[in-house]
Amino acid sequence: MIPGATLPPRGHILVADDEPHIRRILVTILENAGYVVHEAHDGSEALEALESAHPPDFFLLDLMMPRASGMDVLDRIRSDPRHHRTPVIILTAKGQDADREAALGAGADDFLTKPFSPKKLLSRIQEILAER
Repeated sequence: MIPGATLPPRGHILVADDEPHIRRILVTILENAGYVVHEAHDGSEALEALESAHPPDFFLLDLMMPRASGMDVLDRIRSDPRHHRTPVIILTAKGQDADREAALGAGADDFLTKPFSPKKLLSRIQEILAER
């Protein structure tokens, strides 16, 4: 690669998490990997992004957020014919089997727990996008 050149954008990812430091970490990781990143501070903002003129190509959702949970957002994505195939990874501190089963059963492409491995997260995003 030519020094000073930038990578072309790989896609638009929405990071929805009510914890500012988690969002900051995710934004840094994803932008360094060449993605264009948008942030939502709660589930309601994630739902607004879904209805925007340029909705994200990928969603990273926390389960526990104010105003609408990650499951609420996932349910809306999967029930909307325009977006039902948009990839979604749940990234949460709630690592119980019941939460994992509920999220995957509702159509999440993957379920990762915090703390997370940045390498594993990027790898899963790339794998899921390659499948689409």
